Amino acid sequence: MGWSPIEKSFKNWRVKPNLQNYEETRRIFSWAEIDAELKATIEGLNIADIAVDRHAKSDRADHIALRFLRKNWDVQDFTYRDLALQTNQFANVLKTLGVGKGDRVFALTGRIPSLYIAALGTLKNGSVICPLFSAFGPEPIYQRMNRGDAKVLVTTTALYQQKVVALRDRLPKLQHILLADSADHLEDGIWSLPKLMQAATSEFEIVSTQPEDMALLHFTSGTTGMPKGAIHVHKAVYAHYMTAKYVLDLHPDDIFWCTADPGWVTGTSYGIIAPLTHGVTSIIDEAEFDADRWYRILETQKVTVWYTAPTAIRRLMRLDIDPKAEYDLSHLRLVHSVGEPLNPEAVVWGQEKLGLPIHDNWWQTETGGIMIANYATMQIRPGSMGRPIPGVEAAIVRRHEDGTIEQIDQPGIDGDLALKPDFPSIFRGYLHDEERYRKCFVGDWYITGDLAMRDRDGYFWFMGREDDIIKTSGHMVSPFEVESALMEHPAVAEAGVIGKPNPMIGELVKAFVALKPGREPSEALKLELLGFARQKLGAAVAPKELEFQESLPKTRSGKIMRRLLKARELGLPEGDLSTLETN
Repeated sequence: MGWSPIEKSFKNWRVKPNLQNYEETRRIFSWAEIDAELKATIEGLNIADIAVDRHAKSDRADHIALRFLRKNWDVQDFTYRDLALQTNQFANVLKTLGVGKGDRVFALTGRIPSLYIAALGTLKNGSVICPLFSAFGPEPIYQRMNRGDAKVLVTTTALYQQKVVALRDRLPKLQHILLADSADHLEDGIWSLPKLMQAATSEFEIVSTQPEDMALLHFTSGTTGMPKGAIHVHKAVYAHYMTAKYVLDLHPDDIFWCTADPGWVTGTSYGIIAPLTHGVTSIIDEAEFDADRWYRILETQKVTVWYTAPTAIRRLMRLDIDPKAEYDLSHLRLVHSVGEPLNPEAVVWGQEKLGLPIHDNWWQTETGGIMIANYATMQIRPGSMGRPIPGVEAAIVRRHEDGTIEQIDQPGIDGDLALKPDFPSIFRGYLHDEERYRKCFVGDWYITGDLAMRDRDGYFWFMGREDDIIKTSGHMVSPFEVESALMEHPAVAEAGVIGKPNPMIGELVKAFVALKPGREPSEALKLELLGFARQKLGAAVAPKELEFQESLPKTRSGKIMRRLLKARELGLPEGDLSTLETN
């Protein structure tokens, strides 16, 4: 917490922020007011109605909802009217195939229009959508589809042949494959989606779904066990809308870009649903990360609000590019990050290189939406998660062996980060695993599994996952704290820290470091980094060992895989690698 706070004022902003007085907004906030703002056009509640149809029936019908950028830079636009009609067609396709309310529809594609149309059309039909990450291998795909009771799969011909065809005998509930790029039906059960869409009418009455009906199924990464399927309901849209209003600060004329793939919860909650609930234009890039391409998208598409991941920010930090000098980023108003806590130097890098600090926020697959955030009008304390969103109560608690729970009110004391589970987007269960779900709740609290502390002003600070915390010589060491200190050294691009068993001190702190371009590993640099960390952190916390690596293993959602570093270090099973970043 040694970084200077970044003070902000919105007096000279081009757009007046939605959240101007944090304390007052929290005091008067109610979810009932959010319900009133959304003005559903149907009986009950359906995410697709809130995100698409209510705009298509308004004066925003011809406003661009989704702008797809192909790998070759071709552009394909969908207005809210277009989106309403095509999602109606997809809903009719499902209805014709006998797919009904509660049935699970999986999607395995890249970021192409068919995925987004299928997701929203599935919701209109009252079915449940579960997007999968297209880089998954066959086994992770099988685990999720089998556990999720997949009835329909939307995919491409290549992905079907490469990853799914060999699984068909193991997935007896899978009845229909819809190929997004096939001109003709291949056989019964393997259909051409374009042909089915062409035959389907664009008139559809949204199925009467209720707030507590299942809508979304998101799988969290497994370690050595099966991935967990977190269940979310249609009422989660209240949190998507509200956080897009107060955290992302979306306004009607914004151009919004969320870089996350819908195969991850961020890419569904904030890459599909949240921006559409505000009637804004979303940019969707089909291509993978490329620094020049990303900066060009920000420039040419005049992006105003950008939501990305720490892994992308760290990649940009490693490159010898001065974005303000080489690109016109004058339209950019806000930059947000999620996926893993953002190191303080990345927040400051944004201020120096983009002209805007990067606003970190925290949430989980289980919470369905942003829970703790740094806001447009509030001071940023680099390295902090920020403060809880209106309508959500967060606390630091300590669990006792007798099953009781104690709330820690004193600032600066770390413990379990807990949330009162009375907000709309809290998950309603782990599919087929009720016992595991129940264990997440103690008394009146949802225990997140993350360790954190709260300072005297109500800012929360991430300390680590409960199972990541290092116990060394009686000290509790946060890997994130050590990683952040190492990244302050000008040679370090990324750092990952683990606890390594040691008979004398319990665990010693070991760091894995990836260097910036132009810096070469050497024994002298290793000693320099160990000394640098010792000076910053003190002998009890600083790493005792350090190893250079060309790159660190990360998930596609941006998290450094400490458990994989530890498994490799100790020669243990590596577990589920389905979320491992491969490029």
